Amino acid sequence: MTQTMPEPQGAPAMPFARYQLGTAYDEMFSIGHVPRGHYERLYRRLLELPPTEMHRRQHAADQMFLNQGVTFTVYGAEEGTERIFPYDLLPRILTSAEWDVIERGLTQRIVALNVFLKDIFQCVQVLAEGALPPYLIYGCRHYRREMRGIHIPRDIYVSITGTDLVRLPDGRFAVLEDNLRVPSGVSYMLANRQVTKRVFPTLFEYYNVRPNEHYGQALLATLRALDPQRRPDPTVVLLTPGVYNSAYFEHTFLARQMGIEMVEGRDLLVHNNIVYMRTTAGLRRVDVIYRRVDDDFVDPLTFRQDSYLGVAGLMNAYRAGNVALANAVGTGVADDKAVYAYVPAIIRYYTGEDPILANVETYLLTNAAQRQHVLANLDELVVKAVGESGGYGMLIGPHSTAAQREEFRRLIETQPRNYIAQPTLSLSQAPCFIDGGVEARHVDLRPYILSGERVAIVPGGLTRVALRRGSLVVNSSQGGGSKDTWVLYE
Repeated sequence: MTQTMPEPQGAPAMPFARYQLGTAYDEMFSIGHVPRGHYERLYRRLLELPPTEMHRRQHAADQMFLNQGVTFTVYGAEEGTERIFPYDLLPRILTSAEWDVIERGLTQRIVALNVFLKDIFQCVQVLAEGALPPYLIYGCRHYRREMRGIHIPRDIYVSITGTDLVRLPDGRFAVLEDNLRVPSGVSYMLANRQVTKRVFPTLFEYYNVRPNEHYGQALLATLRALDPQRRPDPTVVLLTPGVYNSAYFEHTFLARQMGIEMVEGRDLLVHNNIVYMRTTAGLRRVDVIYRRVDDDFVDPLTFRQDSYLGVAGLMNAYRAGNVALANAVGTGVADDKAVYAYVPAIIRYYTGEDPILANVETYLLTNAAQRQHVLANLDELVVKAVGESGGYGMLIGPHSTAAQREEFRRLIETQPRNYIAQPTLSLSQAPCFIDGGVEARHVDLRPYILSGERVAIVPGGLTRVALRRGSLVVNSSQGGGSKDTWVLYE
């Protein structure tokens, strides 16, 4: 059941005429269509601004993104691959108390996952004690036997994490999935902030928003802390697959923010198990590599022999302790969606604490009873491939066709380890400027966690928006966009 948002009597404009409240948690309005306290000022400002002014600001924002070249790539799109990243004018606002829970919960989670990764690649205690089933680890396609016994600087396997959170109908945040391999999107978080401050300068100052502009320097400090030699000024580079990668804009953006060199595999070489960068002044030793290249392509001598993206011999240098990689090879085990179901147990096992942030209920399809339940209710559930991301390899039951459900039934019965299922979540909704008015759209939140000498989380994150009416898919590759996320001081 949905309710249309009523306008206050005498309002000069009707920006909320199409705004509908449903069963999902609404970020702006509480019961009775009353604006939440921290949204009150934004709500009043929207009532004051005429539609023409909102259109002008949206156009100005779009031009800023165009001029900055803030783009992303959609593979296989017939109308062209590179697009301007969709941006919504209206910020998503979080209180200090809400952020405190998120920050503590994510810190607890990444600490436990780093210990977990060390365990499974070193002593394998968690499996020996029966806390996790062995098939879960050894059956994961991201598990890398080549990582067994390799010493990782500071035992930090995951330095950069992007964890996807959703707000449940009762207002609590829960973890939807962890992104530990090559998490992307942080450049859009930073670009959104730059644009929003120019579009709503007075409003931004009024709200006393916590800054996020220091992310680039925080990331650089995190990477420097990984230097195996612990030198005061290590050489850090960003390894990109190249201009055709979907996140190439982000690679150039972050390299510029950190003031480091962005390189491709052909720019590096390994000699005597030491990595060097080719420069106009000759070879220069490299100490830390922030890699944006997947495991399979990082070293053709160890993994895919047909890879031109990586560096031949890089794993030998890594094994010898002469270079650090962020994130470490093999971290995909911990963001496998079947392993995700066990993260609450992993937290309890390694920390002795209950999880601060809950998981979403998840069905493991290797379990016969759970598999039969899922197969009998495909029209009501969301099915995900355990190793995919970006909204690919997914079935949203309520929005699926009979043919799609039959295809996923076949896939599940053939390869149950490769899929999990979850209830169709009622993601929270937030106000968005759509076609001249303010409408509700579903959102999630991806904060970014840095693990170096300590765990650091820049306030906010990337709020992703399902811009299509009724859609629950927030990925940009599937028609989603984003908005700025404001975390308030006390």
